[in-house]
Amino acid sequence: MVSPAIALAFLPLLLTLIIRYRYYFVLFYRAVLVRWVQDLLTGISREERVYQYILTHATAGDPDSVLDTFDHWCSKVEFISHIGPKKGMILDRLLKEHCPLTVLELGTHCGYTAVRIARSLPIGARLFSVEMDEGNARVAEKVIRLAGFDDDTVELIVRPSDEVIPRLREDYGVERLDFVFMDHWKRCYLPDLQMLEGSGLLGEGSVVLADNVIFPGAPNFLRHMRRSGLYEHRIHRATLEYIRGIRDGMAELVYRGVK
Repeated sequence: MVSPAIALAFLPLLLTLIIRYRYYFVLFYRAVLVRWVQDLLTGISREERVYQYILTHATAGDPDSVLDTFDHWCSKVEFISHIGPKKGMILDRLLKEHCPLTVLELGTHCGYTAVRIARSLPIGARLFSVEMDEGNARVAEKVIRLAGFDDDTVELIVRPSDEVIPRLREDYGVERLDFVFMDHWKRCYLPDLQMLEGSGLLGEGSVVLADNVIFPGAPNFLRHMRRSGLYEHRIHRATLEYIRGIRDGMAELVYRGVK
């Protein structure tokens, strides 16, 4: 039995830890506890819940309305991890600067970033969005179509990324990727990047943008980015989407090829 005196002695340390890591406690509460309770109460997935909210609050055919409604739900109702509005502005700017015609997204989840990318693409451009989870893909499909984008603009591919990348040329007629956005499993960032390098789909000037490289982090990916000599690169510092106080960032890589 711990005596009251010993418990009191540890109280300052406990308070210090709570204050220092308060944002991580908030993240755990919003991302894990709230989700668990709502799953039990509603009997449907968090992804289905956000779609139902968007369906009843957003304007169909208006991607800005869909994104704004998505952001409100994620900041005020339940947390979902995707690029969010602040880091999304960096993505928007890069898309407008580079005007890519062929874009690959790895990790569709609920379709938020697919909608964000699609609304910034030039006429005639195409986004291939890859999601391995069938449940998430069903939600993403509904969100993307609700925003007004058809299959000619956004093609959703429901398979693991390591199966899709080697067959992009043969199955989808992709000869070059102008822009790649990574927001799937962080452990897949490096092997998928190396697979893209070996596929010949990256040309000089192709852009790779990877989210969450600081938190939860992708250290092997960043090490390869810096040491391979294949890229001009920079880190866009930011905070985790919808949770202020947790440092995060996106890595921007511009492929320059083997010299």
